[in-house]
Amino acid sequence: MINSVKFKTDSKLEEFIQDKVSKLHLMYEDILASEITLRLDKDEQKENKITEIKLNLKGNELFAKKRSKSFEEGTDLAVDALKKQLIKHKDKLKK
Repeated sequence: MINSVKFKTDSKLEEFIQDKVSKLHLMYEDILASEITLRLDKDEQKENKITEIKLNLKGNELFAKKRSKSFEEGTDLAVDALKKQLIKHKDKLKK
């Protein structure tokens, strides 16, 4: 589910985000749901786009929040951070 705060996303951006996040679901089958929030910061800086991704797992929750120049870049950064978190989570389960 993609939520945009105070603006409307276009279908191209939504497809990009869904494609990236779906790769996380392929990496780890116990992801129950994912929530993506896109927000524009009022700050005048160039990096005023905030991407938040929350993954609901069985008995756990993973979260990444990234600020960047574009939502695509923020999505890439957040997905990379979540990949690392998923690897750590899977390692904990093996022990």
